[in-house]
Amino acid sequence: MRERVNEGGEASVGWDADEAITSLYAAHYRSLVRLSALLVRDVGLAEEVVQDSFIALHGAWKRLRDPDRALAYLRQSVVNRSRSALRHHKVEQKYAPAPMPDAASAEYGAMGALEHQEVMAAVRRLPGRQREVLTLRYYAELSEAEIAEAIGISRGAVKSHASRAMATLRTTLERTS
Repeated sequence: MRERVNEGGEASVGWDADEAITSLYAAHYRSLVRLSALLVRDVGLAEEVVQDSFIALHGAWKRLRDPDRALAYLRQSVVNRSRSALRHHKVEQKYAPAPMPDAASAEYGAMGALEHQEVMAAVRRLPGRQREVLTLRYYAELSEAEIAEAIGISRGAVKSHASRAMATLRTTLERTS
């Protein structure tokens, strides 16, 4: 039986699901998307909600007591599914893993490795006492007094070796840059 959509855009009783849903879709899709978009604040998600509502209506068409109330059923479905989408979004946000910190680029890592190799090569070329002082100072983080005690030299000698070592490194590394 083929009947027309009444003035309210609702399907008449005798229609089968395909015809009724097609008619409702043509007449009300845009307004239902606007309704959902106002609720979920995302047009793409609103379109999904409305599509899911039409699919659910199609599946429930035979169980619908009053096919003239199909539009009301659709509106209620859109509102409920929009609420559900918002709840789902809140849960996703609550349990979302923390974003990873920005990582340095591969180029930065490669450059850092090259610079490290140059510095280490320059440190290896230092005289033994200067290399010991710098290692204890910057790697072991010892004070001048602790370095003097560890090596068996005066604090003044520690300062002198550190100063000479830094000057040599500066000159060496400036030439390679």
